[in-house]
Amino acid sequence: MAKIKLGQRPKTFKRLVSFPLVDNSTGQIEMVFKYKTRSEFGAFIDELLDDAGKDRSDGSVSMKELMERTADSNASYILQVAEGWNLDEEFNRANIQQLSDEIPAATAAIMEAYRLAISEGRQGN
Repeated sequence: MAKIKLGQRPKTFKRLVSFPLVDNSTGQIEMVFKYKTRSEFGAFIDELLDDAGKDRSDGSVSMKELMERTADSNASYILQVAEGWNLDEEFNRANIQQLSDEIPAATAAIMEAYRLAISEGRQGN
């Protein structure tokens, strides 16, 4: 059993994130997440919610545009909470957006795995 010592927080931690694929198999990505305390995570979410409310002009948006915005938002989120993955492709905005477009369950699972790890300390999956 690991001895607990307060004030020595890790810089990063790894999680193996699983998600369903369209062929009914399971995909996995090992993520290297940035550590945040629960209060830092709360402030991060507050900032995201504030930003989400700023970009609404007339309220109309096409489905294509909505999907592109979602991929961009997901990429922004993941770039702020992670610093790497075990995919052959480089960990960058374009590849995260491509992942979100091609395998939306993957980005949703990554975001949920981070939320669970930070807010509840659970491994998830």
